[in-house]
Amino acid sequence: MILVPKTHPPQLIETDLRPISLTPTLSKLLESFVGTWILDKIEDTLDSHQYRAIKGRSTTHTLVDMLHHWNRGVDEGQFIRAVFLIDFAKTFDHVDHNVLVATFTEFNLPDIIIQRMHSFLQYRRQRVKIGRVMSDWLEMDAGMPQGSYLGPLTFIMLVDKLQTLCMTHKFVNDATLSKIVAKSATSYMQECCNELVEQSQEARMIVNGRKTKEMMIGPILKNPPPDLLLNDSHR
Repeated sequence: MILVPKTHPPQLIETDLRPISLTPTLSKLLESFVGTWILDKIEDTLDSHQYRAIKGRSTTHTLVDMLHHWNRGVDEGQFIRAVFLIDFAKTFDHVDHNVLVATFTEFNLPDIIIQRMHSFLQYRRQRVKIGRVMSDWLEMDAGMPQGSYLGPLTFIMLVDKLQTLCMTHKFVNDATLSKIVAKSATSYMQECCNELVEQSQEARMIVNGRKTKEMMIGPILKNPPPDLLLNDSHR
């Protein structure tokens, strides 16, 4: 594993470095076979608002779909309350193997695929390389190798069941909640945020409130809705 800086120069080891797994070439090849096999089985059942790690879906598709709904709401005299960049902290590090294997079962994957994925996750070891210095080996009981073929695919399976009463757009480990609200109506965005946080906790994931922002689009309101709370922090 090598550490790739998120910022230049990095200031904190805990937040400014991204661990990238250097897996063998043969392992990557086998991962692509298994990943293609899994995708063939589940692609038609995945959330249509997941826009990453799936062929034919991209950032552009995400923006087009969100802007279409937002512009329509504004044209009808409504306002849009959006919570965007909902980020799952340490996404690939916090993947619980037991939850992930249970998710494979929920997708009705063949036993042979589940067994192969269990073998892929079991007894994984990693160490960090900085320059010519190597750390000791550490056995992992959670997490997915970041930089692997199967990492993003398995994560979108894990977050596929995260659904709220609000319109939700997902981009692997990021999500945007949108609610189109009439001027005289009450916004239920707080309930949507609470629901997402609860579902994330059930999947053993942590919502990173520091990277989450709120935006309101539309006419200026005399009585704007109260600030949202996400993990006890104001957005």
